[in-house]
Amino acid sequence: MSTVFGFLKPFKLPIFIALFLMLLELFVELIHPLLLAKIIDDGIIQEDFSVIVRWGGLMVGLSFLAFIAGVVNSFYAAHVSQSTGFLIRSSMYQKIQMFAFSQLQCFETSSLITRLTNDVTQIQNTIFMSLRIMLRAPLLIVGGAIMALFINVKIALILVIAIPLIVLFLIWMMKKGGTLFSQVQAKLDKVNHVMRENLTAMRLVKMFVRSKHENKRFKKGNEQLMNHTVSALRLMELTMPVLLFLMNVGVMAILWFGSFEVNSGGAQVGEIVAIVNYATRITSALTVFSMIIIVFSRARASAERISEVLEHGKEQKDEQLEKELEKLEGSLTFDHVSFQYPNTQGDVLKEVSFHVEKGKTLAILGATGSGKSTLVQLIPKLYEVNKGNIFIDSFNIDDLSSFQLRDQIGYVPQEVFLFSGTIKENIQWGKPEASIEDVIEAAKHAQIHDLIEQLPDQYETKIGQKGVNLSGGQKQRLSIARALLRKPKLLLLDDCTSALDVKTEGRFLEALEDYSCTTLLITQKISSAIKADQIILLEDGQIIAEGTHEQLAKKSTLYQAILQSQEREEERVDV
Repeated sequence: MSTVFGFLKPFKLPIFIALFLMLLELFVELIHPLLLAKIIDDGIIQEDFSVIVRWGGLMVGLSFLAFIAGVVNSFYAAHVSQSTGFLIRSSMYQKIQMFAFSQLQCFETSSLITRLTNDVTQIQNTIFMSLRIMLRAPLLIVGGAIMALFINVKIALILVIAIPLIVLFLIWMMKKGGTLFSQVQAKLDKVNHVMRENLTAMRLVKMFVRSKHENKRFKKGNEQLMNHTVSALRLMELTMPVLLFLMNVGVMAILWFGSFEVNSGGAQVGEIVAIVNYATRITSALTVFSMIIIVFSRARASAERISEVLEHGKEQKDEQLEKELEKLEGSLTFDHVSFQYPNTQGDVLKEVSFHVEKGKTLAILGATGSGKSTLVQLIPKLYEVNKGNIFIDSFNIDDLSSFQLRDQIGYVPQEVFLFSGTIKENIQWGKPEASIEDVIEAAKHAQIHDLIEQLPDQYETKIGQKGVNLSGGQKQRLSIARALLRKPKLLLLDDCTSALDVKTEGRFLEALEDYSCTTLLITQKISSAIKADQIILLEDGQIIAEGTHEQLAKKSTLYQAILQSQEREEERVDV
């Protein structure tokens, strides 16, 4: 909670104004019964109309003042709550952007979305209601009890005895509610997860006729969310009947003992009316507590979930080396690197060592699951190595700023992702300040320019969600253009030519020669690796062979087997 509500610090002045105005409303509410007692005892009973007019006019004036204070208070409460929500949401989003992949895998995407939206909204509502009415309720209870004691100690003791018992009951309900609403938020995460998967894979669901199965999954999660929410709210709703019962018993006791005090001369009628008025106001404040318990219970659960994200790990940064990184040339060294994914057993990479000179091309071959993609993802620090070191030029990447390091790397992932927007915007995503001339140059080298020119709006053509209106090869080439636009010192190509035909791939690899960058090319095709300056062959996370195409074709039996297999495949295709 302290982490989340620390975001309130920039708004000390608006909070002070809102609280002052709330206290002004509270003062008016507490003074009214006292004035009412004065009107009854000194005006109505004494038949003095001037007293009624004087004190009645004061009550009207104070009521108008409280009305104005309430309106202005609402403005400041809304300002503080919305501004705080904005800061929390921005900080969470920025934090998530800085997560390493290992940290990101600790949270499901649907859960992060829920935390950024629903949980932040809960905090906003709590802040607004706290500044508007929530803090007024407990203060009204305490203030009402004190004012009642000031009027008549004997009768007011009934309130003093009843209130602590009620408060203890409310504290117990709040703790119980916090646990229940934590479970509700977890179930909401699950529902969002099912919806996200279903909407993302809608084509697959339809093709495999799995709509009924997906409906069952959603229905199950939705029912669990409903049942947990109903259970939580059912418990919370018990508070109001209990509160009303206890306070009504207290009011009846005040009237009962008050009648004896009036008859014996120990109290005036106005005093009894004032104390009953305070008891009624305290009762109304206590009924607000049922809502307060629900809101605070949900806010507590949401604050813990938000804090979990904000306090989860920190990405390493070293701003002192940023200027030195401007001189990055691109040579790459792996020195006995081993890596294991979090919460798994067994190393994915084992004692991997190799060196690539600046401007050279390294092709990485290996079967599925051999660790090729993992190796590439370690370079931009998407994951942290468990053992060994990775050097770019003379720098250990552990000592480098992740932002500056990644800013000089071009990366084309195995799974291409395009954003909603135009073709130009998707290519410029790699370098927002790039000119249209640079965009066209990158598209030409990626072998996609001619196709773009044939489109009605050319580079301003809109791309559907995730590039749904493009083929696999077209999406790959746009992703390649996005990486080339950066003119990187290190270019990481993770099996990004799998959907390209041989001629297009050949032209692209030839175009790469115009770039003065070190290139790592993950591929399954020997035809793609032939022109590389160096080839490594991975198997079960270990380098089992290294050299040029000619060297491996002579000394590596596995490479020879792959070569022969692909040659036979090409012969069958030609036939």
